[in-house]
Amino acid sequence: MSARANSDPLAPFHPAVRDWSHASFDGPTTPQTRGWPAIARGESTLILAPTGSGKTLTAFLWCLHRLMFTPAPSKSRRCRVLYISPLKALAVDVERNLRAPLAGIARVAADRGDEFRAPSIAIRTGDTPAQDRARFLRDPADILITTPESLYLLLTSNARDTLRGIDTVIIDEIHALVPTKRGAHLALSLERLTARCDGPPQRIGLSATQRPLDEVARFLGGATVS
Repeated sequence: MSARANSDPLAPFHPAVRDWSHASFDGPTTPQTRGWPAIARGESTLILAPTGSGKTLTAFLWCLHRLMFTPAPSKSRRCRVLYISPLKALAVDVERNLRAPLAGIARVAADRGDEFRAPSIAIRTGDTPAQDRARFLRDPADILITTPESLYLLLTSNARDTLRGIDTVIIDEIHALVPTKRGAHLALSLERLTARCDGPPQRIGLSATQRPLDEVARFLGGATVS
C-alpha cells in the first residue's frame, strides 16, 4: 500500500457506491483509505490491518463497483472475482457479509436511476452439493468463493474453463497459508490459474498478522518470469 493516503479514496468509485458508503459509515478506515487507490489502479495489494478494520470491504468494494457498473463480459468470461479462504466457515461468512453492500448499493443506484447489474455469488468447498457445482458449470457466477483445495479441484476439472475471465484474486488470512504445505499447494494453483486466465489477475492479500511481511508479499506476488 502507498504510504500516502489519498485525500478522497472513494473518488474512483461510481457515485452510487460513494453515496452508499457515506450513508453507511462514518468514514473510510485506514486500510480502506490506503488500500482503495492502489486496488483501483489494478495493483496487487497486501492489506495488513487489525480485525474489525474493514479489510474484507477494502478488497471487495472495487470489485463490486466493476461488476455492477461496467458492461458484463460474455458468459464464458463471467466469473471475474475469486475469493480464497483457508476456512470453509469463513467462506460462508464472507458470502453472507457481501449481501449488505450488494443490496445497499443496488438500492442507492435504483433510487438514482442508474443502470446496474446485480452480481451473483457461488461458493465451492468440499461441502458444496453436486447440483450447485453443476449449476456453476452451466451458469458461472460473477464471484466465486472457495478454498485452496477446492480451487485445485476446479483447475483439474471441466470447470477450469469457467475461470478464464478471473481478473481479481482475494486471499484471506494469507498468513495462515504462507508457511505451510497448503500454501505451497495454493501457490502452484495460483500459477496454473494465471496461465489459464486472459491476463495475470490482480492479487489482494488480507491478514491481521502477517509476519514476516516481505515473505508474505513474495508469496502474494507469485512467480517471476525472467
